[in-house]
Amino acid sequence: MSLLSLSALNLAVPYAKDWRTLVADVSLDIARGEAVGLVGESGSGKSMTARAVLGLTPPGARVTGSVLFDGADVLALRPRDLRALRARRIAMIFQDPRAHINPVRSVGDFLTEAMIHNLGLPVRQASSRAAELLAEVGIEERRMRQYPHELSGGLLQRVMIASVLAVEPDLILADEPTTALDVTTQSEVMAILDELRRDRGMAMLLITHDLELAAATCDRLAVMYAGRVVETQPAEALVAAPRHPYTRGLLESRPALGERRRLPVIPGRPVAAFEADPGCAFAPRCAFSTPYCQEGEPPMRDMEGVLVACARVEEIA
Repeated sequence: MSLLSLSALNLAVPYAKDWRTLVADVSLDIARGEAVGLVGESGSGKSMTARAVLGLTPPGARVTGSVLFDGADVLALRPRDLRALRARRIAMIFQDPRAHINPVRSVGDFLTEAMIHNLGLPVRQASSRAAELLAEVGIEERRMRQYPHELSGGLLQRVMIASVLAVEPDLILADEPTTALDVTTQSEVMAILDELRRDRGMAMLLITHDLELAAATCDRLAVMYAGRVVETQPAEALVAAPRHPYTRGLLESRPALGERRRLPVIPGRPVAAFEADPGCAFAPRCAFSTPYCQEGEPPMRDMEGVLVACARVEEIA
């Protein structure tokens, strides 16, 4: 049984006197200890998909479908049980640590708070454990006395990772955890997160627009466009042989070291689920589209273990 299973997940938010769909019919499974990357352009619904797992949706949002965590229906949990799930079993790493760490509390206070209130540890034991966690992510114990404004973005993200590891969750939701970091720091932070996650047997959903980063860190990749998952397959296989035209476009637009050429681009602009035309949402930007592609949303097809939502996938393979 999967640790996390999303089935036909839909999320819409109120706008004026109508509803705007942000996530449409998303189905995705994550096994225990597995890392899955959710990739796609900005506005594709990646972050909202992860937030729906924890009930961190905008006020008034309408969520339908199924979110099962270890067999329990998350959407049906009482507020008390949902808080317990967030406190012990699912943890989230946000893309901007400065916006999620109290600026007037020290790093030590931030790390020990969850251990004291959620795990019931005495203050001295929690402080000792916090120092151990900081050491694991490469931060000296003296930093516990400092405040967020005294740390760089890379150090703060390491503090955020340490706070997540403190409660030993079964699943980590990492929402663009390296967006504000330079390339070198990105690599260091993700290497630390990946090593510690594997050592503890935790599962992870990594949300990113960086295909290279996701492929290097995750076991499987799921590509989103206009609120829908359009392709899912093992990371190495997806990079080597993408099936969906959108995935192909993303991979072909990557610059290559030592090669001077004009980069191909995907024409047009990405759209949100509520902006998509009837039929395939990617059709207006797709070089392989035909009038048939506009007739209905292509169903997800299983092509020898590769899930692809494209009506012409066999012709263009």
